[in-house]
Amino acid sequence: MTRVFSGIQPTGNLTLGNYLGAMRRWAQTDQHQTDSVFCVVDLHALTVDQDPARLRRLSRQTAMLMLAAGLDPEVCTVFLQSHVDEHTRLSYLLECVASDGEMRRMIQYKEKVARQRERGASVRLSLLTYPVLMAADILGYGADEVPVGDDQVQHVELARDLAVRFNQRYGHTFVVPKATRPAVAARVMNLQNPTAKMGKSDDSGLGVVYLLDEPDVVRKKIMRAVTDSGRSVEYDREGRPGIANLLEILAACTGGDPEALAGAYESYGALKKDTAEAVLEVLEPVRARHRELCTDPAHVEGVLRDGAEKARAMARPTVDAAYRAIGLLPPAFETALSAVGR
Repeated sequence: MTRVFSGIQPTGNLTLGNYLGAMRRWAQTDQHQTDSVFCVVDLHALTVDQDPARLRRLSRQTAMLMLAAGLDPEVCTVFLQSHVDEHTRLSYLLECVASDGEMRRMIQYKEKVARQRERGASVRLSLLTYPVLMAADILGYGADEVPVGDDQVQHVELARDLAVRFNQRYGHTFVVPKATRPAVAARVMNLQNPTAKMGKSDDSGLGVVYLLDEPDVVRKKIMRAVTDSGRSVEYDREGRPGIANLLEILAACTGGDPEALAGAYESYGALKKDTAEAVLEVLEPVRARHRELCTDPAHVEGVLRDGAEKARAMARPTVDAAYRAIGLLPPAFETALSAVGR
């Protein structure tokens, strides 16, 4: 069975974009059709400054919302990246195979460095090297496929390059993964800036629907969504991005087609109202399940503990093989056990 790896950073409250763009597909399709590994990549969050208490809260909340979205730990693996040491063990080996030039050519690195410097903030070394940690996330589990958006394809290509290079130098050790673009994945844009993705780190939050927003808040945000100066409802992603975004959200929630839906509306108000109600209908089961999980934190902790154990058992043989292949001696106790076995 094809193995798929997907991760999500706990850098902010999860959004409608996270759910429609990835989490819903994970729950409804991926976990049932593939050997799926889903990870809260909390170590990646440390590439920028984080308040420790906030990071712990968001890591727990992200895991709970993944479960609330429908991930079933009986059929997939759900865990926190920092709970499995194999990620960092393998990351250093891959850093020894990667080059400085490769890291500095990463588009996201250039963009994030520019934003950090605009704010007068220092740039952490981990921001440069985190694509290697992402490669370790993927290669450690022998993932065949990594479903990603366009902004992450370059990172999966790096993982492929490192896998091929390591295999050529030290013997076949890693599966060479490929980036896949999901056949059905909603592209949800910011309600106040429909040319930008709806992201967790939006400063104002006015253009972002968070999964745990109260219903009245969701309605207000969608009713105040930016449209344009026209009056007719037409689907034109380039010329009328605000209306197109609302139509795409409505289509993602109802299973409709944006262009076909446009013909059913004569006013922006009616479109916004129906979009808000469709979003609330989609999110209510997630919110309800989240409320249940909040009353049983021991269950969530157990799922993450079991998931980490399962993930560790998956990754350790590959990482140990990489250590041996590159020339590192096994620990003395393992050598002694091997000798006893002979």
